[in-house]
Amino acid sequence: MTPAMPDSKRLQRLRDAGYKITHARQTVLAALEQTGGHMTSAQVLEAVAQLDPSIGRASVFRTLDTLSRLSIIRPTFVDGSGAPVFVLLPDGHHHHIVCTGCGQVTEFEDCGLDALAARLQGETGVTISGHLLEFYGLCAACRPTES
Repeated sequence: MTPAMPDSKRLQRLRDAGYKITHARQTVLAALEQTGGHMTSAQVLEAVAQLDPSIGRASVFRTLDTLSRLSIIRPTFVDGSGAPVFVLLPDGHHHHIVCTGCGQVTEFEDCGLDALAARLQGETGVTISGHLLEFYGLCAACRPTES
């Protein structure tokens, strides 16, 4: 089965970094995009196997590593899990608020970190390719009520 075509910006980032656009890479990206990009490696393996059973585990894990190094995805440890959940980084960043009571994850868009990233890049000489921002606290349902 041919996977859905992943976002062309993500494919272009692979090309710009000197990587070939292989069927395995397209399929892993398609699996991530079809689920909104919040998947454990086991879930990625399962989704890839459904799209194309001929793609091996090693290819999936190599692709996850490559996508992480290019800040196309980032592993995070939401839900108190010991296994990372891979999230897609639209435009190189992704943001969560995680409830430490129930584990509910709320995504938000504008983090306001562009100026900080530019400053850090200038101060350190590191070319920043992305970031993952997570805030932790108790949601309204988990906060104790005041008596």
